[in-house]
Amino acid sequence: MTAITRRELLGASLAAAATTATLATGLGTAQAASPRHAGRGRLAGKVAIITGATSGIGRSAAFAFAREGASVGFCGRREALGREVEAAIRAEGGKAMFVRADVTVPEQVRDFVDAVADHYGGLHVAFNNAGITGRFQPLHELDLDTWDRINATNTRGVFVSMKHQIPHMLRSGGGSIILTSSLHERSTRPGAGAYATSKRALMGLAQAAALDYGARGIRANVIAPGIIDTPLFRGATGASPEMVEQSRQKVDAFKRIGTPEEIADVALWLASDESRYMTGSSVLADGGVLAGL
Repeated sequence: MTAITRRELLGASLAAAATTATLATGLGTAQAASPRHAGRGRLAGKVAIITGATSGIGRSAAFAFAREGASVGFCGRREALGREVEAAIRAEGGKAMFVRADVTVPEQVRDFVDAVADHYGGLHVAFNNAGITGRFQPLHELDLDTWDRINATNTRGVFVSMKHQIPHMLRSGGGSIILTSSLHERSTRPGAGAYATSKRALMGLAQAAALDYGARGIRANVIAPGIIDTPLFRGATGASPEMVEQSRQKVDAFKRIGTPEEIADVALWLASDESRYMTGSSVLADGGVLAGL
């Protein structure tokens, strides 16, 4: 099979990769369970903030960070889901604080970050995960509202979050910033101009932060997930078993769709001191999609 033919296999479902919500449904016989850490205290004594954590990758990260000892503050636009996640983490014995906030509203981002840092007494980890996708369209057919909406969340929202997080991190003596990008930062598809642009820009933000603050103890890295089982992915496929199976076949190496927990584990590693010499870099977690192109 030629590389071009393989690329043609990567349909609209890739635009939903690295989104911020999961759907608790089966992925077929090839789906493996994600291993869970027993909780080794890798984030003990640290304060972690997560955007877009009412479901999906962000939700899984909130649980993972709390299980490793972090005091977790997280935001999202859906109040009911946020309260459910908050209560579930606390029921496990973890520390969690939900604040309703939309990353496209700078004042809400500022208030959210300040509230978490003030409540817990500092900030050491920031997982800027909130993001959206959009319908694939050729560039000349993209309207400005769609372009602005995607970039307002995926790029501007991350910048605004970092802008308010970094001063707290500097006062706390440093920390780790993690950005959720997508495999679209490296290889995209026809019609994904707005989405791919918004995700590729995150590498620039991470590298700028790495250079600006590395000597002051702040690291910044990017995660680039592949096809992950999220509601936006399910929406793109219409929750059709046939479409889900087609997507699974596009993951050339593992032949299965990834889980939010698997991406959360990557975020946990980047948040911990285990990755302490890593900054300004991107971790591709796509199950071998790009390896097969």
